[in-house]
Amino acid sequence: MFLADKASDDGSGIWCSKGTIQRHTELGETTVKRTVREFLKEGILIETGARTCKNGFTVVYRIDLAKVEALDPTLEPEIETGSTVAPVQSGPGTGSTVAGVPGPPRPPNHPKTIHKPPTREREAAADQEAEKVLAAYPPDRLRGKAACLVQIEEAMKEGIRSEDMRQAVQAYATDSAGFTRSKVCFSDNWFQLRRWQAYVEKQAEDREKATALQADHHARLACWISDRSPMCKHITAKQIDGLLASRLVTQAQILAAGLKS
Repeated sequence: MFLADKASDDGSGIWCSKGTIQRHTELGETTVKRTVREFLKEGILIETGARTCKNGFTVVYRIDLAKVEALDPTLEPEIETGSTVAPVQSGPGTGSTVAGVPGPPRPPNHPKTIHKPPTREREAAADQEAEKVLAAYPPDRLRGKAACLVQIEEAMKEGIRSEDMRQAVQAYATDSAGFTRSKVCFSDNWFQLRRWQAYVEKQAEDREKATALQADHHARLACWISDRSPMCKHITAKQIDGLLASRLVTQAQILAAGLKS
C-alpha cells in the first residue's frame, strides 16, 4: 500500500529507497528487502530505471496493474440479507431449541469458501526440490535425512527458493572444506538452526548490488545518448535493447545519437 501511494495513477514513478520504506512501514530491513524481491519475482513490481539522489541513486519501480487485478480478492463477498419468498439459508440454521439453548452457531468460514489442498504433483515437485538441496550437502556430514527434508520443505513454504538454498549449501561446503570432523556442522543441526539463512541473505544482497550497478550503468549510457556524446560509439546493440526496454531512452534519441536499434 505504501508503494501504491507513491505511484502515479498508471502505477509508475515509484522511486523511494528501501530505507524510506522501512521507516514509514516500521518493518525490518530484511523484511522490506525480501518483500521487494518477492514482488519482483511475481511480476507485481517492475524495475524501470534509476534516479540519482544524495546517496547515489535509487531504483525506480512500476506496479503492474494487470498483475494486481489478477490477484485473488482478500475481502469476503457481501452476503445479501432481507426477506425473500421461500427463503433458503446458505448456511446451517440454528435448529430447534431445547430449554432455550440454540443449536450450533454458523461456521466462521463463508459457506462458499473452498480450501484447495496441495495436489500430489505439487507435493512430489517439492519433495524433489528438497532432495536436490540435501544432495548438495557434503556426504560425510549427512545425518537425519528425514528431519533435514522437513526443515528444507518448511523453508520453501516460507518463500525461500530451493535454488537459493542449494547455493547456500554449496557455499557452506566451500567455506568449511578441509575442516576437521569436530569443526563441521552435521546436516540435521545445520538445517534446524537455519544456518542457510545468512548465505541466502548474502546472495540476495549480491543480486541487489548487481542490479543496482546495472541500473547505474544504464543511467550513464542513457546520459551519453541524450547528450549525443562521442562515447555512444561504445554502446552495443544489446545495451540499446536494454535501454529501450527500461524506457530510459526513446527510439528517436537512439537515432539522433547515430545509433541503430
